[in-house]
Amino acid sequence: MVLCLLPLVVLATLAVLLGLGASAPPGRLDPAAAFGGPSALHPLGAGEAGIDLAAMVSAATLRGLALAISVALVGFVVGTPLGAAAALARGSFERFVARACDLLQAFPTFLFAMAVLSAVRHPTRLSLGVVFASTAWAPFARLALQQTAVLRGSAFVEAAFALGAGRARVVFLHLVPNLLGVVAVQLGSSAAAVLLGEAALSFVGFGPEDGVSLGQLLDQGVVAMLRDPSILVLGAVAITAASASLLVAGRAFAAGQAASRARPT
Repeated sequence: MVLCLLPLVVLATLAVLLGLGASAPPGRLDPAAAFGGPSALHPLGAGEAGIDLAAMVSAATLRGLALAISVALVGFVVGTPLGAAAALARGSFERFVARACDLLQAFPTFLFAMAVLSAVRHPTRLSLGVVFASTAWAPFARLALQQTAVLRGSAFVEAAFALGAGRARVVFLHLVPNLLGVVAVQLGSSAAAVLLGEAALSFVGFGPEDGVSLGQLLDQGVVAMLRDPSILVLGAVAITAASASLLVAGRAFAAGQAASRARPT
């Protein structure tokens, strides 16, 4: 499990070191150095209007990872007990949660985010996080609901009720711990989806107002593709590395949870 988390740790460490080696903040302009190659002043070169690419890649990667992990954790924390509670309650509450999950997962989050952010005058990374988090709980709730439908007739659930445990206690102390190995699989996928969604929104002009995003880096690369294709390659590599590291870390966490539940006590 630790080895599988290594790509995420290495990527974050490299981003931090890259930021420390940058000569300027990611938003500072130096028109005289526009589209300049790597140098002592700009280790990865300079982009449009002289933006230091090392600073941009560092800040955009770290902020993108922080947003993606935060939203995935919010979805995990909200969706898992909600799905478990719905399946345990059965009846109309279970059907309502299931239909809500179907509706949110059927409608593209990217289009929903564009519709909401178009009404926001000054989008921030927080506003992006709120939009993504409003739908991130659905896949976790769906997995928890399906798995709890299998577990709700188990002996340990019936024993907990027989001993006088309330429904909330059964959900949080008995069902959720048994769901972690299954639901945690979604963590990496959700985090990677948020990272790619934030980059895509920034690419089409709905990103954070500060302009520090991997999507903005891609946008610069597309604009300057004929003049300096290395910018586009740099953005693509950064996004691919960040997304892959989140997926690997999510699988590692899920595998660790499953192994801990299977280990005899």
